[in-house]
Amino acid sequence: MMRKVAVACAIVLCLSLLSCSPPRSDHPVIGAKNFTEQVILGELLAQEIEARSGLKVERRFYLAGSYICNQALVAGRIDAYVEYTGTALTAILKQPVDRNPEAVLNTVRRLYATRYGITVAEPLGFENTFAMVIRGDDARRLHLTTLSQAAQYAPQWRLGVGYEFEQRPDGLPGLSAAYNLHFDGPPRTMDLGLLYRALNAHQVDMIAANSTDGPIQAFGLVALQDDRHYFPPYDAVPLVRDDALRRWPQIGTALHALSGKITADDMRAMNEAVDGQHRDPAEVVREFRMRKGL
Repeated sequence: MMRKVAVACAIVLCLSLLSCSPPRSDHPVIGAKNFTEQVILGELLAQEIEARSGLKVERRFYLAGSYICNQALVAGRIDAYVEYTGTALTAILKQPVDRNPEAVLNTVRRLYATRYGITVAEPLGFENTFAMVIRGDDARRLHLTTLSQAAQYAPQWRLGVGYEFEQRPDGLPGLSAAYNLHFDGPPRTMDLGLLYRALNAHQVDMIAANSTDGPIQAFGLVALQDDRHYFPPYDAVPLVRDDALRRWPQIGTALHALSGKITADDMRAMNEAVDGQHRDPAEVVREFRMRKGL
């Protein structure tokens, strides 16, 4: 009899642990992926919410890539983070590539709402697409401005990519097929922050970077034009849990105030201030908000 009671208690305990939701925080939690732009955008959301609500906002940054951030958002470990529409469409929602920005935004909004109870807020105003980047002296020597032109030299080049880009449906496999790209050996995968160092050190000859990265201009590099329009739109949009919006309506007010406020040049300048000038992201964000009257 005692053994049966013990077994029953163990089953109840296991079921209760499995059904436990994450502990509810008494303040909003903002997340970010593990690269500079994401930390800046996470800090921007956090500061704007604090300024408009008086709430204390917890920062949980450097959460690896899109998959981990999405899992944290769905599980309620974070309440909001900034994603990019093309990434959301293909990497998270597993939808076919679509190159129409409005259609992509509508699809992403509908599926996040129905699948996850997550609101896709208004775009922040800039797009951060993938950029295939080469050294400036190579671009000038070979007279290269587009990916189509670069394809003939790719067999002599080593490619550097981030961990996600190698496998993503909107990443290397599709890009290679679209431009018939073949490189000298398999790509070298590394953290995004190391790509520019590897390119400048001639450890690789082309990298899959981001169009708003500050080092492109700072190091005199060249982002090759996607002349076959392979990449989908990547508009930056805040994602926020519906239950967080119900609990703290001020979050919605803060996100609305940020709608359309960031240009690609703004984002590049903030990225360079942090990466190139080694400034504190929080300070960079405060200055940006002051300039924009936020």
